[in-house]
Amino acid sequence: KVIGGKVKKPGKRGRKPAKIDLKAKLERSRQSARECRARKKLRYQYLEELVSSRERAICALREELEMYKQWCMAMDQGKIPSEIKALLTGEEQSKSQQNSARHMKAGKTDANSNSCEYS
Repeated sequence: KVIGGKVKKPGKRGRKPAKIDLKAKLERSRQSARECRARKKLRYQYLEELVSSRERAICALREELEMYKQWCMAMDQGKIPSEIKALLTGEEQSKSQQNSARHMKAGKTDANSNSCEYS
């Protein structure tokens, strides 16, 4: 046949199958499988670490929730837990420190008179 000025032989279309070295093909396949297993192993390790960290976070939150429940039960009985007292007195102290700092700033214009508060 003559198509577009080129002579073509009748027969199969497309690329001719190249002679593939069977051993090389098998080795590439094995290497690909090894890499796939390594990626899978890394993915599972990552997911296990993620699950473990989430479980630790859940445990910490449950402990915190239990602590708050105990506080509520104590307050229902008319008792104020010492932790809440400490929080309240800490807030009162920080408020009094803020007020005293404001008074000091009003009296001093020096830039070094600013105080830092830690809570």
